[in-house]
Amino acid sequence: MLNNVIIARAYNSDHQSFLIDNLFKICSEENVKLVVVDSMISHFRGEYIGRENLAERQQKLNQCLHKLLRLAEIYNIAVVVTNQVQANPAQGFGDPNRPAGGHVLAHACTHRVYIRKAKAGTRVATVIDSPYIPESKEYFMITEKGIEDAPSTD
Repeated sequence: MLNNVIIARAYNSDHQSFLIDNLFKICSEENVKLVVVDSMISHFRGEYIGRENLAERQQKLNQCLHKLLRLAEIYNIAVVVTNQVQANPAQGFGDPNRPAGGHVLAHACTHRVYIRKAKAGTRVATVIDSPYIPESKEYFMITEKGIEDAPSTD
């Protein structure tokens, strides 16, 4: 099964953009059905530091995200993008974490799911935004057998 997995590691945001551009060729040649971009914002956050670079960062991020949207539409494939969260220490109650990347990242995604660790090795996947899936929480565990349902631990 691992022979059917293609891995490319981006070393900076320009390289990430280059890899995304080349996905159009690779997806057609290799009959790709799933693309996973792990930590979409990571390089952008590290390279475009400070408010004076925010507009340029968001524009480049937006270009990458829209290329991924076109890729999904053209080849009828699933594209999964993971993201980072950042803490809002001023928040008095509730979850202080919020997604990094701002509105550009939020608006480019069709479905948004927030996954976090819970008690006793359980994880919670919360549907945050979806055009046809209602907001809900699902509990699961990652075990030797794979992903298994888990009881609510909150």
